[in-house]
Amino acid sequence: MTDPIAPTAQADIASAFCDLIEQLSTEVVGQSEVIRGLVLALLCDGHVLVEGPPGTGKTRAVKTMARHLAAGFGRIQFTPDLLPADLTGSDVYTADRELVFQQGPIFNHLILADEINRAPARVQSALLEAMEEKQVTVGTHTYALPHPFLVMATQNSLDQEGTYPLPEAQLDRFLMKLTVDYPSREADLSILKLQQAEEQRGLPHEALVGLDQVTKAREQISQVRVSDAIEQYIVDVVQATRHPEQYSEQLAAWLRHGVSARAILSLHRVARASAWLKGRDYVVPEDVKEYLAPCLAHRLSLSYEALANSVTTRDLIEALSEHVVAR
Repeated sequence: MTDPIAPTAQADIASAFCDLIEQLSTEVVGQSEVIRGLVLALLCDGHVLVEGPPGTGKTRAVKTMARHLAAGFGRIQFTPDLLPADLTGSDVYTADRELVFQQGPIFNHLILADEINRAPARVQSALLEAMEEKQVTVGTHTYALPHPFLVMATQNSLDQEGTYPLPEAQLDRFLMKLTVDYPSREADLSILKLQQAEEQRGLPHEALVGLDQVTKAREQISQVRVSDAIEQYIVDVVQATRHPEQYSEQLAAWLRHGVSARAILSLHRVARASAWLKGRDYVVPEDVKEYLAPCLAHRLSLSYEALANSVTTRDLIEALSEHVVAR
């Protein structure tokens, strides 16, 4: 059993990540949910799926975070003609008659998988191994990816022509799914002023958080306490997605199948990380409720009746949360 970390050390590292969130919020205007979700995913050693219209700051968010972490950044534009080797890299035959592995863009700390649903299944499966195993296999060799490693995948919600919907097994690999919308009027004005300021002064390149602090933060988060009552609440919510008929006939009619056991682990990890960022070493019910939709909604499958009535997975999560009460 590890010794508890001194409160001052915990406060210093948590404060550094809070400063990172605050700085990102000044450079990526109007997308606070995405920013906080990205930082939480980094702290939880998970990955994020972001869906929203183009030009809303999704790419800017992950690039800016990489810059302030002094982390390696790789961007992969997914297209129907993409090959797995375009992600992972491949063996190259050199003039010395040797096969030398040439790394692909996946060998970075932060990866932007742009419009992931435009790539065929072979490419999606190559990314899946990287996300889950933190490694890639080329030929007979396996290569470890950098640490930490985070994938932010995006989907365009407007144009679905020529896309390959992500299978449920791959959706389940994402810690959270975040939905972004167009900025408000005030945010649009702030974006204009920010763009002009950056043209005059350039982008700030100061690293606010070191990669070594990510490891220390994860160690501290693992020591955040979760009471038996909170854990029971998490399990109750997950069970409600699998057996909605126990709560409501309407919910049962909307839901085709519930979430996996991985959803329990994701919600548990995110709740602890959220509590840690707020300066607590224990989880309260609000930490769980805040991330029910981001952690569970993309893992649910709606019935045809729900789709016909324009019911979303977030609507269903909201309805479930009203039936399941924290003890």
